[in-house]
Amino acid sequence: MELPVWFEIATFVGLTVLLLADLALVVRRPHEPSVKEASIWVTFYVVLALLFGVVVLAVTNGQFATEFYAGWLTEYSLSVDNLFVFVIIMARFQVPRKLQQEVLMVGIIIALVLRGIFILLGAELIERFTWVFYIFGAFLVYTAINLVRHRDEDEDYEENAFIRRMRKVLPMTPDFHESKIRVVQNGKKLWTPMIVVFLALGTTDLLFALDSIPAIFGLTREPFIVFTANIFALMGLRQLYFLLGGLLKRLVYLSIGLAVILAFIGVKLIMEALHTNELPFINGGEHIEAVPEIPIWLSLSIILGVLLVATVASLLKTRGETTEDAPAEVAEGESPVGTETTGRPAPAPETAEEPRHT
Repeated sequence: MELPVWFEIATFVGLTVLLLADLALVVRRPHEPSVKEASIWVTFYVVLALLFGVVVLAVTNGQFATEFYAGWLTEYSLSVDNLFVFVIIMARFQVPRKLQQEVLMVGIIIALVLRGIFILLGAELIERFTWVFYIFGAFLVYTAINLVRHRDEDEDYEENAFIRRMRKVLPMTPDFHESKIRVVQNGKKLWTPMIVVFLALGTTDLLFALDSIPAIFGLTREPFIVFTANIFALMGLRQLYFLLGGLLKRLVYLSIGLAVILAFIGVKLIMEALHTNELPFINGGEHIEAVPEIPIWLSLSIILGVLLVATVASLLKTRGETTEDAPAEVAEGESPVGTETTGRPAPAPETAEEPRHT
């Protein structure tokens, strides 16, 4: 069964309006949300995703609905893990707390555009070359192994070559100017550190997409389901950032849980590649019918079970521990990236938060 065109169009129009309204709200009233406000918004977006799955079930069938739920849960759990890196980026550039909502919102929009491109490319590759599942599967298993091997290592955000290059070529102010990305000083147009923060979040999420996109293609081959699952996973991430705060540090087994999920999906992808094999050096280019197919309901059950066990085990392990406050807002007159207008960074500040990424 194919998804109705009218349903796809209506969905994208509705989600676009919702994202624009959310962005307008953030731009109009920049502030640090309270725990109550963040809780309400996170609950709203979670309920919205659950209701969307019901709508998919009503419009299409149980297969697409289950694929959406499995994909959304996987992408959402990976996005939560990525919040560790977002915390470090905010501290690294000393973004004022009242501006962090807007920074995250713009970063999320950049992420959606980049992931949309990745999804289109991935769908085209799968359509033309089914053997690409071998590569996707092996990469996910490799990523899962690295997650387990390096789970206890301290990490820090390192600027990629693109960000370092931008720092050199863009004339930049030493301080933030509210949410502006460009200002005029002494008759000269200068960029603000905000542009570098936007670029840092966007390019970092591009790296995250290298494992999150193959992972969801292991659960569904429908690009519409892949993209909507990513949208719903990223919506509400901004509020979740403020809601979890120091609680992120208590999720000590989250990386292990994600490693199990990624390894499972990786094996599932390899099994599907074997089942539809066309490579001449494997079984003479014939399909291997003996390889079992893992039903989507079983995949959803395993993903739910692993996330539940990892979360409960983490909270029990860290029971009684206190969470540390989030990075403080930049003090008046304090420079977030250095004292030169070249935009060269000051030494990275110490932070108690430890990022984890996949």
